Amino acid sequence: QVLNAREKFGAMMWTPVLNNVVLVGMFAAYLGLMTVPDRVEDITAEQVRLLGIGTTAGIALQALALIPFARAAGFRFRPRFDWRGTGLGKSVHAAKWTLLFVLANQVALTVVTNYANAADQELPQAGAGYSAYTYAQTIWMLPQSIVTVSLVTALLPRMSRAVAEGRIPDLRADLSRALRISGVVVVPAAFLFLALGPQISSLLFAHGAADAASTRPLGYMLQAFGLGLIPFSAQYLLLRGFYAFEDTRTPFLMAAWIAGVNIALATACHLLLPARWAVVGMAGAYTLSYVAGLALTAHLLRRRLGGRLDDGGLRRTYGKLFCAAAPAGGLGRAAARACADLGGGTWSTAVALAAGALATAVGFLLLARLMKVDELRRLPGMR
Repeated sequence: QVLNAREKFGAMMWTPVLNNVVLVGMFAAYLGLMTVPDRVEDITAEQVRLLGIGTTAGIALQALALIPFARAAGFRFRPRFDWRGTGLGKSVHAAKWTLLFVLANQVALTVVTNYANAADQELPQAGAGYSAYTYAQTIWMLPQSIVTVSLVTALLPRMSRAVAEGRIPDLRADLSRALRISGVVVVPAAFLFLALGPQISSLLFAHGAADAASTRPLGYMLQAFGLGLIPFSAQYLLLRGFYAFEDTRTPFLMAAWIAGVNIALATACHLLLPARWAVVGMAGAYTLSYVAGLALTAHLLRRRLGGRLDDGGLRRTYGKLFCAAAPAGGLGRAAARACADLGGGTWSTAVALAAGALATAVGFLLLARLMKVDELRRLPGMR
């Protein structure tokens, strides 16, 4: 965060690689030097210790590698005991709402986890429970983690300065710009998941004891999550507008609202749907909860900013993106199904997924250019 505040982003981009190298080495040692157990109950204390030491060492190395860059940015490590007037009280107040934010998310996660485990217990061999839900959600979040989080990392210091200096129009412009640029990746990615969820799950997980049939529920969950990537990403960005005002209370209220909607819809899925489809429904419930969250967040932020983010350019951009991504996703699905008819097995699935993804990407780029989506040219850089 010190480097973020000084707009020094380079070190943060590559130091996680050090952590990954340590983790890869740790897992290589785990697989090469130890007998890998078939059951969780058979994991030994030495194996747990190796995993713990490797994980801690990776994080420690990543942190230590940042110290020279912090010093180069002008930051000096020295103890301070003049705590009065340093703003710690304000930080504690902000942290209180942040902890409640995390708690609200954990409550919803606990409820959904229990429901998903119930589906596992009813259909233990179906692959339609907690593990499938977790894997699908992890894959689904990748575009958000790569694109939206990177944009926010670069923009938040600038947005905070704009608020501190009373330049609210600049804050509006930064939020609008980030939403439009991230949308160029997030919207087609959402339709890609909707179109190719089963192919993605089959290629990644239909190995060993798992076959295509047992991974199909995961693919359906990925499809159910699919379009939710758009409100999820937009919600993440808009909350940064409140953080720029040092307002952590409103994000907590939004998290509580989203968690409440998610719990209510997930409960309905648990009670009303068959076990095979209940967790797929919960993935759809997660999507709908973020639609509800985005609507309320946008309303409250508009009131906080004293007006809309822009003069309609955001709506026009997303309208064009939807019009380009929807038919592109349909084209990708058709291409994948055509290739799937050529045969079975992993190679057939890989070819089908590659053909579908390529058709989706090419179709989207062509249609977006025809519709003159200006953000396509801005995506490679922020300037």
